[in-house]
Amino acid sequence: MLKTLFKSRKKSVKQTLAGYLLAFSATLPMIPEAVAAEHNWRFVNLYSRGTAYGEVYKHFAENIEAMSGGRISVQVMYAGEGVGQTGVLGSVKSGLITMGAPFQPMHAGEFPPGVVEVGLPGMTDDVGELSALFHERGWGEVLAEAYDKQNLVWLEPYIQLPVYVLTKQPINSIEDFKGMKIRAPGAYGKFLRKLGASPASLSWSEIYTSLATGVIDGSIGSNLIDHRDGNHVEVAKYMYPLPIAGAQALPIVVNKQAWRKLPDDLKAIVRGASAQHAREQMTKSRLWESQAIADMQAKGMKWSPQPSEADVRQWNAAANSLWSEYATSDKYSSRLVTILQQ
Repeated sequence: MLKTLFKSRKKSVKQTLAGYLLAFSATLPMIPEAVAAEHNWRFVNLYSRGTAYGEVYKHFAENIEAMSGGRISVQVMYAGEGVGQTGVLGSVKSGLITMGAPFQPMHAGEFPPGVVEVGLPGMTDDVGELSALFHERGWGEVLAEAYDKQNLVWLEPYIQLPVYVLTKQPINSIEDFKGMKIRAPGAYGKFLRKLGASPASLSWSEIYTSLATGVIDGSIGSNLIDHRDGNHVEVAKYMYPLPIAGAQALPIVVNKQAWRKLPDDLKAIVRGASAQHAREQMTKSRLWESQAIADMQAKGMKWSPQPSEADVRQWNAAANSLWSEYATSDKYSSRLVTILQQ
């Protein structure tokens, strides 16, 4: 569904990357092949070593090192390596970690506008529209200001695939969600609560065990591929066909003090690498999506039955009702939702 829509976003990211590179290429001095790092960064992400997205974040770090000629060294930290999923934002704010890739729903209470940023249920799945939202309609300015208040510098956002619910039992109608315990942080959890489910906020690394032991009856992934890489279909085999979010946008954030220590050419390099990372997230997500579905189906994954028209209406009504809630949660969320409504 998103295949053609990714083309417009891909073009936008290419243009953004080109702009960043041009900003410093004319004045960048020749750098020796081997230089001691002037800046040593630690970069935390939410995925385990060897996972598909874990490798994408590793490549992002390697690009920063290569593009800076070794002047910035980036140590990549994965899930379970010192910082928990709920600690990513705080660790970067404090300077314990230099750069992080948070999953905003895990920080709903700490940073409400991030929940709007990642994508509220019912928002567009048109990647071109999402790109315009950030770069032309004002979301970028609002979020840069909001993150700045948190002692963070906000880099180029990247867009991932739809968010689906995987459950241990098939969902034959919306009524089946009632009473189910589902891992769904942030707005995703509020959405499922409106359908009668009981949401839980668990880290990605906790999903498999919690499903296997009956702590939860289902889970969202950060995207569909997460279910494959977490082997979740070994313990929950039914994917609900309606996505909670048709696409989601996620940030890379840098500690503001560490950012200020960079000269302008290195700032341009980091921003350029983040734009390239956004493009890689898109293109590889598309390539991996069909393979992930095939891999999970080979392990026994099945789609729950197609919902009825009445179920679709109820699903959409629950999504739309969240917008007004987040419009009053804080001033930055209000500004973001206002732009959406316009």
